[in-house]
Amino acid sequence: MTVRFVARRVVAAVPAVAVLITVTFVLVHLAPGDPVVALGGEHGDPAHHAFVRARFGLDRPWPEQLAVWVGRVLQGDLGASYVHGRPVIHLIAERMLPTFLLLGAALVVSTGLGLALGSLAARRARRPLDLLLRLGAAVGVALPSFWLAQLALLALALGLGWFPVQGLTDARRQLTGLAWALDVLHHLALPAMVLAAAELALTTRLVRTGLLETLEADYVQTARAKGLDERRVHHHALRNALLPVATVVGARVGMFLTGAVLVEVVFAWPGLGRLLVSAVETRDHPVLLGILLVASVTVIAANLVTDLACGWLDPRIRYR
Repeated sequence: MTVRFVARRVVAAVPAVAVLITVTFVLVHLAPGDPVVALGGEHGDPAHHAFVRARFGLDRPWPEQLAVWVGRVLQGDLGASYVHGRPVIHLIAERMLPTFLLLGAALVVSTGLGLALGSLAARRARRPLDLLLRLGAAVGVALPSFWLAQLALLALALGLGWFPVQGLTDARRQLTGLAWALDVLHHLALPAMVLAAAELALTTRLVRTGLLETLEADYVQTARAKGLDERRVHHHALRNALLPVATVVGARVGMFLTGAVLVEVVFAWPGLGRLLVSAVETRDHPVLLGILLVASVTVIAANLVTDLACGWLDPRIRYR
């Protein structure tokens, strides 16, 4: 993969970030609700409201507020929370690791297991196992993550007691080292499986469809005619079938983030999702802007990684 190809993709991402910063700022300030009223109450002292507006710069015109905020962002400063009174970057940093841990686990499960199940379904095409996997994938795509999270919480956590009900760790025990890591994995398992369910179903269907189409290609038929083992034929065809899968998985990172917000609320997962919900309720604009900025940059970074992965899978893309 050439340096020029990578540099071109990185440079193309810069205008997207700039546009997202502007659009995010405008949408947050167009949303109903006044942060000053949320802080001081509807029947608060008008003089106190005016003081708060001047304190946080909310009495300035929007273009000036946007210019000030962009200038701070370029310096690595996301401002201070109206509610918490702390730097937004510190609040986000505290919640970012649990969220990305949840997203990473769900992505690994949905992609890895989806590749395995999709390949298995393609090998057993139109047989009972294939029909069962296709039915399971159809059901998985149709299930809303918020409803599935509540069902899993009631059945597997509260009902059977197989998983913890909420949180990142067990607050009743002071664990360290390996015991702490195992406790985190135990708490992570159910939210990650719920978040991965829909993407697992989609990946399984994509891999099956792509692999069946690739197996009908001329070069695959030639490999079979030369006596190549069927398992090696499938392995050889899988790389070409992965191109649309990589594209879709990368493009759906935004959906992962949306689902993560809902799953975090149900399982009381201490991530950015719960902080986002709290910021919306209290009209905490700096926190809202900070989280949406992180989410936007994450989606753009995921698309960049997808472009690079597609260039690795298909060398012809690097020269377009």
